[in-house]
Amino acid sequence: MRFTPEFTLLYLTWILLLAAALYSAFTGQYEVTFTAMWTLALTLVPFALPNLVGVHLPDGFIVAIALFLLGTIFLGEMAGFYERFWWWDMMLHGGSAIGLGLAGVILMLILLKGNRMAASPLIVSIFAFSFAVATGVLWEIYEFAMDQIFGMNMQKSGLVDTMWDLIIDCVGAAAGAGAGYVYLTRADARGLVSLIRDFVGKNRHLVQGGPAEPAGDRSEPPAPLQDQDSGIDAPSRPASPGRPRVRHRE
Repeated sequence: MRFTPEFTLLYLTWILLLAAALYSAFTGQYEVTFTAMWTLALTLVPFALPNLVGVHLPDGFIVAIALFLLGTIFLGEMAGFYERFWWWDMMLHGGSAIGLGLAGVILMLILLKGNRMAASPLIVSIFAFSFAVATGVLWEIYEFAMDQIFGMNMQKSGLVDTMWDLIIDCVGAAAGAGAGYVYLTRADARGLVSLIRDFVGKNRHLVQGGPAEPAGDRSEPPAPLQDQDSGIDAPSRPASPGRPRVRHRE
């Protein structure tokens, strides 16, 4: 069990969900019990990823996922926060868009594994932005389909709700994609950039050749660059063109 500032929020989330499940079970509100336990189970999924798919999520990612699940499934739907607070849906859409933007950056770095020269900051940022916005569009299509087929009210105010969701998705996606651009141009930056840097540090078997981490945060040296054509490690310090080689005679 880890005790870090980030994980303190995770432990508080678990305590809240367990308390809600126990209280609702004693009072006969079994729907609340099921929702709380289901949300709690989903927050544990990131801990299984290393064994399932070999992906190690940083603490910040794990806590953000747990808070998002708490805000959407339990507080948003079960506790009625979507109706109580007009800004609740906007906040969650913005947070998810930022996370998807960061995921788009990481996905692009994985696709460019071993070839930093191909990781153009602008191209990576455009891909991440497009990935996040496209996911947001698919979600809005899902909401529309649920409303039309099953008579639900996921879109709330219809077109207005959809447009505001897409606008906020674009803003959040731009923030996540912008963090990717900063990461590839100045890897020692903080904030959202540190989440990308932490992911790269924990998953060097997936992402190779990313920008080197600052000396104070790096637990191991960065992997050497790979020559794209030959697969041979590229020299870390090329010889100066102005200095001729000196041959020693025997």
